[in-house]
Amino acid sequence: MRNGLVSITISAILPELRPPPCPTQENCKEASPLQLWPLYISLLLSSLGTGGIRPCVVTFAADQFDMNKSKVESRSWNFFNWYFFCMGMASLLALTVVVYIQDNVGWGWGLGIPTIAMMVSIISFLVGSPLYRKVKPGGSPLVRLAQVVVAALRKRKVVVPSDPGLLYENRELDAAFSSNGRLLHSDQFR
Repeated sequence: MRNGLVSITISAILPELRPPPCPTQENCKEASPLQLWPLYISLLLSSLGTGGIRPCVVTFAADQFDMNKSKVESRSWNFFNWYFFCMGMASLLALTVVVYIQDNVGWGWGLGIPTIAMMVSIISFLVGSPLYRKVKPGGSPLVRLAQVVVAALRKRKVVVPSDPGLLYENRELDAAFSSNGRLLHSDQFR
């Protein structure tokens, strides 16, 4: 994402990478392929970077909480409330202040501000990296998903006992997927 933001900012700043200004909005010169390719590559890099970061941010944040400690669950909810509030405020600023700057000051500044913010966030992440809890992945998620689908298909006609204590549970197998070694029982899909 950083490379995409830097390259799109450079394409907005350098006159060779954008069409000439068109004050009359009539008979404007179109962008040449030499000007469009850097833009397309920048957008591709930004979208790939965003797609790689977005799904991981919330799960990485959830890993920072040790659910075995008391009062951690309420703090985790507090964190996620603030996380989504900040995401909403960032979107609001991006759609108002940054767009205003792009329209009234210039595209270089309008794209440069998010690029600088991204650089600051990368630096703060790297500085704080030694303090983060790093939970190692336990096996392939695709294998676990396939196991669930196969088990669900095999057991689709089995009668479920009314007492959840009669259900099969493997604490060692489930320990990696829940905080206390058990997946919570639910009557939702009876």
